[in-house]
Amino acid sequence: MATAGARPLAPGRAAPGAMAAAGSPSVFLVAVNGQIESGQFPGFDDLYCKFCFVYGQDWVPTAGLEEGISQITSKSDVSPSTLVWNFPIDITFKSTNPFGCKCWEGWDPSRRAGTPLTPPSFAGPQIVVSVYGPDFFGNDVVRGYGAVHVPFTPGRHTRTIAMFVPESTSMLQKFTSWFTGRRPEFTDPRVVAQGEGREVTRVRSQGFVTISFNVMTKDMKKLGYEVSSSDMQNPSLVPEGIHKY
Repeated sequence: MATAGARPLAPGRAAPGAMAAAGSPSVFLVAVNGQIESGQFPGFDDLYCKFCFVYGQDWVPTAGLEEGISQITSKSDVSPSTLVWNFPIDITFKSTNPFGCKCWEGWDPSRRAGTPLTPPSFAGPQIVVSVYGPDFFGNDVVRGYGAVHVPFTPGRHTRTIAMFVPESTSMLQKFTSWFTGRRPEFTDPRVVAQGEGREVTRVRSQGFVTISFNVMTKDMKKLGYEVSSSDMQNPSLVPEGIHKY
């Protein structure tokens, strides 16, 4: 029964509150495409790479591929020190919270909505890259692991990742793994993007991989998050060149 003085809405017309709720987004989108461009691994040739994305529970992929494997590439006379893959990556994430991963050392959940996002105060998805190739006996062994956070600033970005490989704990294990072709490696490469247990892992630097990102965002500002190109102009916030962990 309608109350006195209340006027029914015209057919097909929504209430003002419902229109406002429908017009305000509940998630923001981050679309990433680009490519794993090249790698530098002195002393190694005929290498291929694998990639996968690691993200927190607040992030959901809505399109694209979460993992992939590239072709085998060899060094050429034109660039005798560079392995060129140009392997494409393409994925879109949706989220309500940029703090989707606590693996970033400067993760700060106390940041207020509406203040600019800077790399020390947020952590989003990471891309983990693993490089493999043949050893002296023709066995496929890992030649490097590495990870980098996906940039949030719209535009084109280039990152060079310093790669590393796990090391044997003794000379006997090192000789045995070389002779049998079973080098130390992670059972799940995603562990590279996590900090837990890394302090007890013995590793050695080996090679570099260059990745380019083309980033587009949607509805981040409507949800109170500011990400602009000005965040990229301060070298103390976003290091150029080699990614620092």
